[in-house]
Amino acid sequence: MTDVTSAKSARRPHHWRRDLIELAALFTAVAVADAIANLIGHTPDGPYLLVASAVALAATAAFHTWWARRHSHAPPPPETDTDTGGADGALASSGVEEDLETVLWRMRTTVRDTPGTLAALCIALARHRIDILTLQTHPLAEGTVDEFLLRAPAALPAQQLTREISAAGGSATWIERADAHDLVDAPTRVLGLATRTALDAAELPLALRQLLGRCTIHSLPALSITGRPTGESAPVEGVLEETVMRLRDPSGGVITVERPYLPFTPTEFARARALVELDARLGPRVPRSEDVLTLPEGNEITVRRADRSDLTAARAMHDRCSDRTLGLRYHGPVRDADRYLDHLLSPRFGRTLAVQTASGRLVALGHLLWDGDETEVALMVEDDWQRRGIGSELLGRLVALAVEAGCESVYAVTQAHNTGMVAAMRALSLPLDYQIEEGTLVITARLGAAPVLPAAPHGQAEQTPQTRR
Repeated sequence: MTDVTSAKSARRPHHWRRDLIELAALFTAVAVADAIANLIGHTPDGPYLLVASAVALAATAAFHTWWARRHSHAPPPPETDTDTGGADGALASSGVEEDLETVLWRMRTTVRDTPGTLAALCIALARHRIDILTLQTHPLAEGTVDEFLLRAPAALPAQQLTREISAAGGSATWIERADAHDLVDAPTRVLGLATRTALDAAELPLALRQLLGRCTIHSLPALSITGRPTGESAPVEGVLEETVMRLRDPSGGVITVERPYLPFTPTEFARARALVELDARLGPRVPRSEDVLTLPEGNEITVRRADRSDLTAARAMHDRCSDRTLGLRYHGPVRDADRYLDHLLSPRFGRTLAVQTASGRLVALGHLLWDGDETEVALMVEDDWQRRGIGSELLGRLVALAVEAGCESVYAVTQAHNTGMVAAMRALSLPLDYQIEEGTLVITARLGAAPVLPAAPHGQAEQTPQTRR
């Protein structure tokens, strides 16, 4: 009985007419019993009949009490299912749930758009004691895609769960393990991604990846590095083709999203397009936080985010760098180096950190570039400022940004004789993989844990944080 019901019963009014009726019924029963006793008592077997009547009444009262407690006050028995196995039936009849180890699953299946199809799926899940935590529906032209977040017994294999869903009417079922981050409901997650996109233009590719799951995102500019049209463009309304989504990039060109293992739905396409439209309305934007560091010789440098507004200063730094430094960075003819800057400084293709002196001169650049589902790091330090720990400082901060963005690894492409870059990567204290091909060295760092800003390699000076603006 609930507290509300108890409170209502406690406040039930007392009626005096009911008391009078009960009292009259009691007197009537006494008079009838006395008349019967007098009638039977004057017969030879009267006492025996009275004793037998008393025993019969007592047995009847005991049986009535037992029956009332068994069928009136006890909770109703659980419903049985003829399709449930013996173990499940025993568990249901006992009314006790076992404390089973559970896991989280994300599942998506397509059903007919008719009444009762979702109920059939829910019954199939309940039969195996699977709890539905969240449910999203994605309407299609024919049918509906239902996306579930499930808590299921750990002993239940994914293959069996898929078979049960297929038997209940689901088709094209896809399932994968989930974690605690998936417990956030869809509106909250979309609002969080919109906030990140609004604060930083470089967040748009990452927000799309988190919104759409495991996918590959390519930002293709309208113009190549050499200034020639690439022919890449998307209609204003975008394009959705099964496992490929093409959206117009606000900065020019097209954003292509590919997810071969699972087709996109119109609902996902609408959400992705809304994020892109938000980015277009807000225009270029980069957080302006700055960290001021003091070098051992006493010089102060500032580390901050950079964008296309720093293009002139970056070109001036190129002019002060030697051909050797430019060649180690761009792996090609140094006369083409300036052509890469407009692409590298665009927040659409990644994040860039700049180091400037107290006078405002740019002396180093560090890039974290989104390369499909991989992430590249690249560094360049002006000749006069090399071997002071600036490169290691930039690399540590770029790796920290990659971890914050959820990247599993970062890689650097350099020359085999570039000992400075190799030393900076080793100073990260992360597992490294090396691949050498025709003098080109690719170093991949696996980001298993949040990195700590590394100390400067041997022969270089460390930097001490001074203030944060």
